[in-house]
Amino acid sequence: MNVVITQSMLFPWVGMLEQINLADILVKYDDVSFSKGSLTNRVQVKTPQGISWMTIPLKNLSLGQSIDEVAVQNPSLWAPRHLALLTKSFKGLPYAQQALKIVEQVYSEPHKSVGGFASASMIALANYYGLLDGKRVLNVRDLNIEGRSSQRVLSVVSSLGGDAYITGHGGRKYLDHQDFERAGIAVSYMNYLCKPYPQIGGKFTPYVTGLDLIANCGPSGIDSIKSVAVPWRNFINSFD
Repeated sequence: MNVVITQSMLFPWVGMLEQINLADILVKYDDVSFSKGSLTNRVQVKTPQGISWMTIPLKNLSLGQSIDEVAVQNPSLWAPRHLALLTKSFKGLPYAQQALKIVEQVYSEPHKSVGGFASASMIALANYYGLLDGKRVLNVRDLNIEGRSSQRVLSVVSSLGGDAYITGHGGRKYLDHQDFERAGIAVSYMNYLCKPYPQIGGKFTPYVTGLDLIANCGPSGIDSIKSVAVPWRNFINSFD
């Protein structure tokens, strides 16, 4: 059983959807400290003029606050700007209205934290493509598992009966792969394929919001969400 653990991201890039696609169980890891500069509250948008950042402004951020505790400014102050940016960016695209409808729905919900908005936006993109059909989606806080870093991740995967953990590239910095092996859990890293699709504004970039895939391709965008993971040794050796 494949377990994917991730901090929620604001309307994430297609690579995150590739990772979610491999999960049997998706765990939202939002009780960890919010990190400035992360993709929890911001995402790139491709416009005819180039890349712009779409950011949810935070309210009274304190050092050490967890993602699911960080408050946001009143959505009435920033949601219209986001919609205006996306409307302008997606002008003329065949499925622009489908993408914008997703944003309007997420922003209409009364989330109190940046984690709430990020989580809802990530799940909305995944659900558009049916990536979570028949799968479990959990909040790590509900599991009541203590610890930190690699050991806590291992405990989460073990508690869920997972025999495979699929992670993004950041796991290379802290995972104790041998610990996972001793527990009978295989660790794999994403090999993001970043399959090109029709896109406005010059050279293709895979790192913009997945809303871009929806606006350009609609349901057929599922063909660009191709998922491959490689065993941890192969991944680590690629850096030697």
